[in-house]
Amino acid sequence: MTKLSLNSLSISDKLPPPRVPNARWHKLEIVFWLLPFVVFFLFKGYLVLASQIMILGLFALSLDLILGYAGIVSLGHAAFFGLGAYTAGLLSVHGWGEPISGLILAAIVAGIFGYITSFLVVRGHDLTRLMVTLGICLMLYEVANKAAFITGGVDGLWGIQTWKLFGLFEFDLFGNTAFFYSYGVLFLLFLLMRRLARSTFGLSLIGIREGGKRMPAIGANVNGRLIAIYTAGAAIAGVAGALLAQTTQVVGLDSLGFARSADLLIILVLGGTGRLYGALIGAVVFMIAQDQIANINPVYWQFWIGLLLVIIVMVGRGGILGGIEAFMERRRIRADVAKGKA
Repeated sequence: MTKLSLNSLSISDKLPPPRVPNARWHKLEIVFWLLPFVVFFLFKGYLVLASQIMILGLFALSLDLILGYAGIVSLGHAAFFGLGAYTAGLLSVHGWGEPISGLILAAIVAGIFGYITSFLVVRGHDLTRLMVTLGICLMLYEVANKAAFITGGVDGLWGIQTWKLFGLFEFDLFGNTAFFYSYGVLFLLFLLMRRLARSTFGLSLIGIREGGKRMPAIGANVNGRLIAIYTAGAAIAGVAGALLAQTTQVVGLDSLGFARSADLLIILVLGGTGRLYGALIGAVVFMIAQDQIANINPVYWQFWIGLLLVIIVMVGRGGILGGIEAFMERRRIRADVAKGKA
């Protein structure tokens, strides 16, 4: 028995220690955030699509905070997205089209609604949370549908006019201002989420996700942390919704629809949850695949999206980023073993 434990100890000594997230920027991260400028200068005709990708990426990041880090599954995250969109849209329709303040008010409204509903969500477990979040989203959808005199109902909310950004840059049809506006908001909020994910609070969320029943033993207020991150995720989703309303200048009922929440889960599965960049990469892959496949086959494009999803799930556990990380980890372990033998 002693010999076996010594052998086990020697093997574990060869394995790399677990890596704690830090605030250092990797070179690949810098390259990733420079890629949008390549799109701006080389693919002028795709600026509108690029703006939509960045908005969807921000929306996916908001869900990754509560699902990937805290482990709260949700089928109704579109409720906060739609609230943000309608908040910014209604402000503009009634005479206030200033974009930055519209984003802030949308975040406040969505965050308050997220805080109120969080007490229902954190009480249950996975299946209960799925049903509660879905129910909230469906009820909000019907409220918006019935209140057509306010929201426009199935016809959508029209007449939105977004003022010039900082009083200087007009939102043109080519999407130049919308592109940099979406990029700036996404980058600033990503910095905030990146900092949060690498903080002790972010690590405690991972602990809750992996073993929520054990966290109170070290003095962690589990429900308090879940309520806080759920509220933050709701506020960020509201900002994404407001961005969409301001850049497209129309808000439809689909912003509150179940399909939008389902697309969000697909994006996270494609890119990988609990990594932040997985949400962004998933949004890029999903939107480009949807755009290209819909051009080739506008009727059956969902079949090919489903096939892509199945392939990625079967080939790489943890989505695209999870598959890449697993591959790099295997290479690193093989290199360490080879060095040990040498």
